[in-house]
Formats: sequence, structure tokens, C-alpha cells
Amino acid sequence: MNTINIVLALAAIVVISIIVIVVSQMREKARIERVRKITALEDSYKRCNRLLSELPGQYLTPDLKLLMLKRIEDVCNELAGLKSELPVEEWRKSALQQKTRIQENRDDVKVTKIDSPEKSNYVKELLQNLFKMIEAMHKSGRVDGATAKKNLKHVLFLVHKTHADLHVFQAREHIRQRQIRKAIHSYHLASTEMGKSRDNPLAMKAVKSFRTRIKELEAQSAGGDSGKSIESQSCMDKQWDNFLHEDEWKKKSDYDD
Repeated sequence: MNTINIVLALAAIVVISIIVIVVSQMREKARIERVRKITALEDSYKRCNRLLSELPGQYLTPDLKLLMLKRIEDVCNELAGLKSELPVEEWRKSALQQKTRIQENRDDVKVTKIDSPEKSNYVKELLQNLFKMIEAMHKSGRVDGATAKKNLKHVLFLVHKTHADLHVFQAREHIRQRQIRKAIHSYHLASTEMGKSRDNPLAMKAVKSFRTRIKELEAQSAGGDSGKSIESQSCMDKQWDNFLHEDEWKKKSDYDD
């Protein structure tokens, strides 16, 4: 074998070695990217599932639930394409069953009381995650602009309601303890929070009802009436517990004057 052939053989070996290394690196890179995508999608599924199960049931409209279930379905489809070993079909089946219950108006609503600052902050954090999820779905083209705008506005309204819920709970506690001025202050804070959603008719009705409740308490306080009439829960208080799902609140005219 002459010198030229030796050089060519060595060059071929070097080229082949480089090709093998590049292909191996590409395969490893693709494997790492696949694992990264699967992990990110699994995290996305867990976040959606957490939002569905941990947000107060009274906060979740059918539209919001269906949006989250749509995201879960998208995640399942992507994971199936990546041939993940996760229980994708179980997740998909569960999502489809819940979707059917919602569409047939059979889905359970688990009411959660916002009765501490910690719970209020936790729910606010969940709502912020929901807001980001809807934004991401819109940016990726999975949700149209009108649907995204409508639901994002409602989520912001829910953030305000979370704070109002806490103030209403605190107001009731103050009333039970005969601390009427503190109760009035808490209702003022609740009214301020709901006033931040001025474009929401339901929020404005709540503001009017809080003002009526404040006047009611002020009159009772001025008259020295600290008995059963103050202790008892007002009509507005009862309706507030079912604020988002009670038709009577929407029909009620007592607080619209």
C-alpha cells in the first residue's frame, strides 16, 4: 500500500469516526430533548389537574373547566406522539368522562370557604397559574382571541372575589364577636375588591349589596341593637355563599336601588 492509499484510508477512518460521533451526539440530544418534552408535558398535566381539583368549585365555570380539560387532551395527544410510558390513556379517558359530565350538567361543585389569609393567597396563586395557562393556550393558537379574553377577564374577577371572600368571612366573625365597626370595615374592603371589576355586572351588584349591608349594620350599631338581629346572617350573606352559582342573586332587585 502506497503513501496515498494510507492517507486516504486514514482520512476515511477519521471521517467515519466524526460521522459516528456526530450521529451519536444527535441521538443523545434527541433523547434528552424527548425526555425534556415528556417531563414538561407531565408537569403541565399535573398543573391542570391541580387547578381542577384544588380551585374552589364555585369559582370554576363550565367554560374554565372545559378549557383546562382541553389542555389536558392536548397534553395527552402530544405525549402519545412521543410514545411516553406515562398512563396517558387513563388521563385521556378521565378527562373525556369529566368533559361529558360538564356538558350534561352533571359535574359536582365542591364549595370551598375562603376563611384565612393563607387560603386566600393560595387560591390567588392557583388563579395566577390558570391565567398564565390560558395566555399560553392563546399564544400557541389553541384558543381563539375572544375565548381567551372572556376567560382571562373572568379569572381576574375571581382574584378580586378571593379577597372579597376573605373580607366577608372576617366581617361575619366580627359580627359574632359584637365588633360591629370592624365588621363594617371588612365589608368596605370587600366592596373595594369587587369594585375593581367594574365591567362585571355581577360584581357591581355585589358592591351595592355590601353598601346595603354596611348601612344595615351602621343603623343597628347606632341604635344599640347588638342582639339577635346583628348576630343573624343577612339575606345578602346567605346569597354571597352561592354568589357565582345562585340565580336568585342575579335576579334579586333589593340591592339594585
